[in-house]
Amino acid sequence: MRFRSFLKETKKQRRLVEKRKKRKADELSNPVRKKIRVKYQSQTQDPSSPPSSLSPPSFLSPNSPQSSLSPLPPPLSALSPSSAPSSSTHVWLHDVFPSFRGEDVRDNFLSHIKKEFGRKTITFFNDNGIERGESIAPELIRGIRASKIAIVLLSRNYASSKWCLEELVEIMNCREELGQTVIAIFYKVDPSHVKKLTGDFGEVFRKTCEGKAKEEIRRWKQALEKVATIAGYHSCNWVDEAAMIEDICTDVYNKLNNSAQSSDFDNLVGMRAHMTKLELLLRLDSNEVRMIGIWGPSGIGKSTIARVLFSQYSREFQFSVFMENIKRRFPRPYYDEYSAKLQLQKEFMSQIINREDMKIQHLGVVEDRLKDKRVLAILDDVDHSLQIEAIAKEARWFGPGSRIIITTQDKSLLNAPRIDDIYEVEFPPDDEALEIFCMYAFGQKSPRGGFKELACEVTKLAGDLPLGLKVIGSYFEGRPKQEWEEDLPRLRSILDGEIESILKFSYDALCVDDQNLFLHLSCFFNYETPEIVEGCLAKKFVGVKGRLRGLAEKSFISFERSLYIEIHDLLARLGREIVRKQSIHEPGKRQFLVDAGDICQVLRDDDKLGSRNVIGIDLDLSKLETELKISDGVFARMSNVQFLRVKYGFDSIAPVTCLPPNLRILDWDSFPMTCLPSSFNPEFLVKIILTESNYLEKLWEGNKTIRNLKLMNLSDSINLTELPDLSTATSLQELNLRDCSSLTELPFSIGNAINLRRLDLSHCSSLVELPSSMENITTLENLLLTGCSHIAKLPSSIGNLKRLYLENCSSLEELPSSVINSFNLKAFACRGCTNLVELPLYMDTASYPKEFELRGCSSLRELPSSIGNITILEDLYLGGCSSLVELPSSIGSMTNLRKLSLNECTSLVKLPSSIGDMSNLRILFLERCSKLTALPVNINMKSLDTLVLTDCSSLKVFPEISTNIGVLKLTGTAIEQFPPSIMSWPRLRELVIKGCTKLVSLPQLPDSLEFLVADNCGSLERLDCSFHKKKFNALSFVNCFKLNQAARDLIINTSKRDFAIFPGETVPTYFTYRATGSTMSMTWSGLDTQYFPTSLRFKACLLLVYKGDVDAGDRHWSETTYCIKDKLSGVKPVSYSYRLFDLSPTSGEHLFIFEIEETVSSPEIVFEFEHKNKNWEIKECGTHPLETLAPSC
Repeated sequence: MRFRSFLKETKKQRRLVEKRKKRKADELSNPVRKKIRVKYQSQTQDPSSPPSSLSPPSFLSPNSPQSSLSPLPPPLSALSPSSAPSSSTHVWLHDVFPSFRGEDVRDNFLSHIKKEFGRKTITFFNDNGIERGESIAPELIRGIRASKIAIVLLSRNYASSKWCLEELVEIMNCREELGQTVIAIFYKVDPSHVKKLTGDFGEVFRKTCEGKAKEEIRRWKQALEKVATIAGYHSCNWVDEAAMIEDICTDVYNKLNNSAQSSDFDNLVGMRAHMTKLELLLRLDSNEVRMIGIWGPSGIGKSTIARVLFSQYSREFQFSVFMENIKRRFPRPYYDEYSAKLQLQKEFMSQIINREDMKIQHLGVVEDRLKDKRVLAILDDVDHSLQIEAIAKEARWFGPGSRIIITTQDKSLLNAPRIDDIYEVEFPPDDEALEIFCMYAFGQKSPRGGFKELACEVTKLAGDLPLGLKVIGSYFEGRPKQEWEEDLPRLRSILDGEIESILKFSYDALCVDDQNLFLHLSCFFNYETPEIVEGCLAKKFVGVKGRLRGLAEKSFISFERSLYIEIHDLLARLGREIVRKQSIHEPGKRQFLVDAGDICQVLRDDDKLGSRNVIGIDLDLSKLETELKISDGVFARMSNVQFLRVKYGFDSIAPVTCLPPNLRILDWDSFPMTCLPSSFNPEFLVKIILTESNYLEKLWEGNKTIRNLKLMNLSDSINLTELPDLSTATSLQELNLRDCSSLTELPFSIGNAINLRRLDLSHCSSLVELPSSMENITTLENLLLTGCSHIAKLPSSIGNLKRLYLENCSSLEELPSSVINSFNLKAFACRGCTNLVELPLYMDTASYPKEFELRGCSSLRELPSSIGNITILEDLYLGGCSSLVELPSSIGSMTNLRKLSLNECTSLVKLPSSIGDMSNLRILFLERCSKLTALPVNINMKSLDTLVLTDCSSLKVFPEISTNIGVLKLTGTAIEQFPPSIMSWPRLRELVIKGCTKLVSLPQLPDSLEFLVADNCGSLERLDCSFHKKKFNALSFVNCFKLNQAARDLIINTSKRDFAIFPGETVPTYFTYRATGSTMSMTWSGLDTQYFPTSLRFKACLLLVYKGDVDAGDRHWSETTYCIKDKLSGVKPVSYSYRLFDLSPTSGEHLFIFEIEETVSSPEIVFEFEHKNKNWEIKECGTHPLETLAPSC
């Protein structure tokens, strides 16, 4: 069936290609037809609308006009099918065109579906105001042809309208000619009646046909027959019409998003081919964890490919993260690999759970947190095996279906067994290289008229490296032909086959000041903010901002994707090489010093004049093998040095007696002194970073002017006890004192830092209070007080806060009303503030963020009734508020709330019945609310999708607060029985009832169920149900030893996508082939080898015996793999793995069942199974073929 479908689809695609070829040939022989087609396209395209590839209809505003129609197109008879525009170039003005019979559906079904579309911002063609007549209105023709999806709503009287039938004919034409998507909805009619024109639908159609022409009737019949064969939605199959509407809208929404995805790489030459090849390696439909390497030289486009891949597929995973430029941000450690791994894991987890302030104490966090999560992780630009080991050492760290992608220049890093496949990014072929060049030189994929020969020659000279093509193309952009011809000889003469020469050509074309600025950036300011660059270089270069934009336009730098200037490695190396060549043998005569050996030579030299040219030093001490001793007074003699960076200092450098007098940037890790030299003048400083300076106690003695200072970062300086006077710090924008654990107070003069935007005081555990002068800092947007355990109160007002983080402020007793009601507050997190007793009585409705966190505030006894005023709130987290007894009834007024978390509210006895008024609540967490006995009755929360009541040990009554729940978790509750009404819950897909020890039986469950886990239900005997669903994802009954035989047979016979597990003592006779141990063979006799290779399906069964120590508190990760090989040749073409998580230990034997569908190359095959958890052993195995072939041993 799959092969026939494939052939059918292939033939269809070929017909479309032949049709387009025929159209082109027809237009060549008859130019009039082309004029008609072009004229029609221009008329149907709204000139004010951007191309669909740039603005997909699914993202249009729901308030935009939906019926603004273009002028009348030519009659349909004037357009042959081959003359219509193709789907790839067609401009869609609407998302959906509905074809319907108004009297049947307009006031009920259609109005509901329109409302749901509006909620999902799907634009609907509106036919209001179009006068109905005998023939279909031209406006409707344009509406149909301008809609990406047509929905045909076939109702009883649909065929009574000639208008509807003409619409349908046009829709089916657009399906063939334009690739329009058509969705059929059979609303209270049988699809067979539509196809065969029988029943009431056929009777209505025959009446409409009376007196009509045969050709007209033939067209209608043909259109009805075609639409009836489309797999659509049949209302008779749905108990709940609302659920059907939601599924239809979700389907439409996904189709629109999928069709819009191609625009992500339409302008990236060759990207579609990369995606196609990577999809084969990724095997996204597989449940295994796969690690893929993307390998190639610098500048080949590895990161770009990974970004597009991330953009295309990240939405399909529970968690996704793109860790960019790891090589630069986490360089190779030389001192402490364990600490380096901790830092990498911390950053990885912080990004993946979107939490800045995350503490990691050991290297097991990734595995602990992600082992049951489907994760997409991209590790970009890795250059050391430690970086991979820290984040993705083993596949079992991640949940089923996870994908880990690593980009690197070093192929040796990808030779480890954990890497499943390597994708080598090859240089583009000549035609693609030309397209890449043209995209930057001309803004299109081909050369403009008269430039083809020049473009081809420049492309060849530039080489095939995409970065070189981009840089050279950007240089020639907009230049007249004469300048191309003038520059070509120079490009020919300097090219030596190396990319540096190509890039040097573009560098030479810059003006002198832009060249000099580029050298500054590549030698010292890569990954710096534009604000700092401007502050440091404003007096040296006129119009720094404009020059930065100019360099970005010429592809020398980029800073649009982030807040930092970024220069590609090759370009940065080019700049450093140019500086090196300023004086190859006398480094002291260069502008910048970046090589550790050259820097040592200069700093140890007593030459009093030789280093006057140096303005910047970037020293990486990890590249030195011995301690660096600086000559006395060398910095004093280097009077022109303005930028000094010393990385990885620790104890590799002796204390210094002086510093350069005109420093603008001082960036020195682990500064080796208790304070800066007394002679140091910070007047010109723009940025000072002295992180991890364990000797540092203060910056300097006395008061000094720091009016130019924009950034001060003294984080992790654990012995810092005081800050300098900040009276003149009027330009200071960021102050980072994170982990300065000895700092007891902030100077009152901090109030003069009137431009301060970000203040990080996290883990300043000795800090007792914040000065009242902070009320003067009206610009403060981000305040981080995590771990300030001794701060008891905050100033009555603080700036114009956007983000306020108060984690583990254990002495904090109250929150000022003006702070918590800050108008611009976007993020508020108050976690572990165990002394916080109450919130302000008044909480403003207009000022709150969409997310409000009060986790672990164990002394908080009640919420103010005014919390109901915060109608804008979408997520409310109250987990761990263990003193909270009840919620105010006003909480029902929070009608926009989508998620409510009350986990570990151990004093919570009940929920108010007003919770039923939360019309948009989708997720309700009540884990470990041990005193909760029941939920409100007589309410139906129609939007509620996920309800978690895990370990609510006092809960005895089954929660019937919504019939629309999709995920229900009742683990560890005292529920004794399920109501029969659960079978009518149309959306229930996941049911987890582990440890419900009083449960004896399960009633009939809904057909929508996909995932059922009933581990440790010791009293469970019967499954009074049948599973009608075609395939379950998982059925788990670990330690359910009382299950009767009927229940066990039901589990065996139910088809599973993943697995089923339940107690058993031997492989059942259902499995035709059985063997002792983990290996077995199968043979199909009497079959010719011409049948092979072929794809076959099997059901496999393993008898697992638990050998470990039984500990009820334990959780065991388990992985089972299988391998199929040709019995004769021994070839192993298939190896696949199934994973189980939270597999509880047991004292008995269990049967583990799963299905296999693989290509078999021979009638004689061998199965080899392996269980990788040492606590489990495979005692028996068996298989049962699910195909029609007749095997025999």
